[in-house]
Amino acid sequence: MTIIRRASAIGAAITATACAAIALAPAAAAAEPAAQRAAAAPKATAAKAAAAAKYNGACGGGYSVVNSAQIGTKGTVFLTYNSATGKNCVVTVRTTPGKAVHMTASLGFASPTTTVTDTGYYTTYAGPVYLDARGLCVTWRGEISGEVAGKNGTNCGSLAANRH
Repeated sequence: MTIIRRASAIGAAITATACAAIALAPAAAAAEPAAQRAAAAPKATAAKAAAAAKYNGACGGGYSVVNSAQIGTKGTVFLTYNSATGKNCVVTVRTTPGKAVHMTASLGFASPTTTVTDTGYYTTYAGPVYLDARGLCVTWRGEISGEVAGKNGTNCGSLAANRH
């Protein structure tokens, strides 16, 4: 009987560990660098990535894409940065423009709580929205027809940067 109890206890511990690993998997994936996730992604994801929208330059001159998140097959939300002005910009771009659908581009930071959002019915893209976030981490997202993507607390600038 002792062996069975130990086996049961070991089985319960293994089950609990497996459940904890499953629960923590999304957090671990979020903490994993995007390059590593992309390298480990299955080939089916490559086809999905091929359908991603391209950045359209809506933020203007001097802005470069520093991060992006694919919104399923509907489009991509882009985070851009202008090093001359210290401003970030977000634009949500549809993969295939068409009939106007509900779209959002949002950019913010936590302290002080500030969020800038453009939301409406658009045929091609939402945004651009701008925010001076020098020295701060930004939270940004895009939405197309109820599907949402983005990232929280990323692209942190040097905390020693001067804010104007």
